[in-house]
Amino acid sequence: MDFLPVFLNVKGKLCLVVGGGNVAARKARGMLDAGAKVRVVAPEIAPELVKQHGVESIVARFESRHLDDVILVIAATNDRNVNKQVSELAQARNIPVNVVDAPELCSFIMPAILDRSPIMVAFSSGGASPVLTRMLRGTLETLIPQSYSRLAVFAERFRESVKQRVSNPAKRRIFWENALEGVVAEKVMTGDEASAEAMLQQMLANEDNIQRGEVYLVGAGPGDPDLLTFRALRLMQKADVVVYDNLVSKPIVEMTRRDAERIFVGKKRNDHTLKQEEINELLVRLAKQGKRVLRLKGGDPFIFGRGGEEIETLAAEGIPFQVVPGITAASGVASYAGIPLTHRDHAQSCVFVTGHLKDGTMNLDWEQLARPKQTVVVYMGLHGLDILCAKLVEHGMPDTTPIAIVQQGTTPNQRVITGTLVTLPGIAEREKPQAPTLIIVGGVVTLREKLAWFHPQA
Repeated sequence: MDFLPVFLNVKGKLCLVVGGGNVAARKARGMLDAGAKVRVVAPEIAPELVKQHGVESIVARFESRHLDDVILVIAATNDRNVNKQVSELAQARNIPVNVVDAPELCSFIMPAILDRSPIMVAFSSGGASPVLTRMLRGTLETLIPQSYSRLAVFAERFRESVKQRVSNPAKRRIFWENALEGVVAEKVMTGDEASAEAMLQQMLANEDNIQRGEVYLVGAGPGDPDLLTFRALRLMQKADVVVYDNLVSKPIVEMTRRDAERIFVGKKRNDHTLKQEEINELLVRLAKQGKRVLRLKGGDPFIFGRGGEEIETLAAEGIPFQVVPGITAASGVASYAGIPLTHRDHAQSCVFVTGHLKDGTMNLDWEQLARPKQTVVVYMGLHGLDILCAKLVEHGMPDTTPIAIVQQGTTPNQRVITGTLVTLPGIAEREKPQAPTLIIVGGVVTLREKLAWFHPQA
C-alpha cells in the first residue's frame, strides 16, 4: 500500500483550508460534515464559505501563523508556490497536509467517499486517477442502499447486549452475520424495527444452537481473481481461518478476510509443508474449535485437487462442509492461451490426466490417450514431459502432433511454449518453464495463432 487508510476524528478540532474558491469550499464542507471547526485563509473567499456556520474566514495571504492550533491542513489554491509553502510548513510541524492535485506534496490524501453513516466507504488511487475512484464510488452507490445506514444504527443499539450474552468472539461474529444477512436485516431495512428486535432477541435466546464449526472447500480457479465465483467471494469473507497452498495466487489470498488466520500448507513437487493426511486432520481440528475454515484450492477442488479425500475425512468426523466449484485449470488456462479444448475440425473429446500418481510415477493409459481427434490435458506433468511425449508417440500418436506448455496461466505472468511431441522436450530444456504449468496435446494447439489475441494476457 502506498498510503495507510485511516478515518480521522476531527469533531470539535480546528482544521485549515488554504484557498477560497470552489474546490476549497468543497473541502471545507466535507470537514464541517465531519464535525470539524474550519479556518479558511485566502486573499479572496467565496461568499458561501464566509457564511458557513463554523467557518473562521481570514482574508489574507497564507502565513505560518495560520497553522497555529490546527490538526489538519488542505491547500486548495491555484498557486503552486503557495501550495508548496503550505505543505513544507505543515510537514515541518508534523501536521497532516493535503495539496489538491499534487500527491507529491501530500502527507495524506483525500479519498472519494460513499457516506452511509455510520458506515463509511473511502476510495483512493493514491492520486493516480481520481476519476476512476469516483467511478468505483458510483458503482457501489447502486450496491449499498441508504438503508444500510439504518441497519448499522440498529446493530449498534444491540452491540453491547449481544457481547454480554455471546462471550465467544468467533461465535459472536457468526451470530451477527446470521442476523445481518437474514430476515432481521430485511425487517430493519424496510423500517419494521420492532419485528427485527423481536427476531434478534429470539436468536439470542437460542444462541447455544449457533453452528460451531464448518469447512468451506472453495475452488480458487487458475489464478486470475476475476474468475472467482460470487459464492466463493462470499465465503472467503466469512471464514475465520484460511488454509491454502502453492497453487492459489497471492491476489486471491489477499481477497480473504483481513483478520482471518492464514495457514500455508505448501504443496510443491517433492516439498509438501504438510502431507495430505495432516491437512485433513488440520481441517477437522480447526472446525472442532468452532471456526469457519476456508480450504482454498487452486482450480476446482474435485479435479486433481484432492477435495474428495478431504471431505471424506470431514464426513467421517461429522463436520459440516460446503463445496464451491472453481474454474479448473484446463478450462481457464486454455481459454486465456487461445486454445479451445474442443473444435470439430480437430477434437471431439477431451481427456484430463494428472502427470504423477501417488507413487510418483507416470503410469497412464497410453493407448487411450493416443487416440486421434482428441485433446489431452496434463496437470502437473512438466517434470515428466520427456516420458509423456515419448510414450504418446510409442503408442501411435504422430510425432508431429502439436503440444503446448502454459506457465502460470490466466495471470499477468502467463507464458505459452509450443512445439510438437518430438521438439517440445528440447524447447522446454532451453526455455526452462516453471511450475505451475499445464500441458495441452492435440490439433487444437494450432488454433492459438488465430485465437490468442482474444485475451490480452495470452
